[in-house]
Amino acid sequence: QVQLAESGGGLVQAGDSLRLSCGASRRLFSNNGMGWFRQVPGKDREFVAGISWNGGITNYSDSVKGRFTISRDNGRNMVWLQMENLKPEDTGVYYCAANRRATASTTVSGYQYWGQGTQVTVNS
Repeated sequence: QVQLAESGGGLVQAGDSLRLSCGASRRLFSNNGMGWFRQVPGKDREFVAGISWNGGITNYSDSVKGRFTISRDNGRNMVWLQMENLKPEDTGVYYCAANRRATASTTVSGYQYWGQGTQVTVNS
């Protein structure tokens, strides 16, 4: 099992930056692909960014490409999502996720472990 805990969410203004952090509970974190997803009430959870086990491959949704950056440090069992130039449509609960296949998967079904989420609210 991999337990994940997100932090760093908050209330910001459009154009601001925010950095989300996700800590994993076990040493085998380095074998897992990691991802960030977000969800708003009444909508499906959507992919934001993914990173492969060694950071060699990253994927982003079109809506955040060029503004968000996913990174990881396997020695610290941490993954981050740096968010720049935030927009009101970036508002949602952001979830950290891990997959056993070590890939930068872009689908919800590609991940087996999920954190509890952290709220990001962007005011216009």
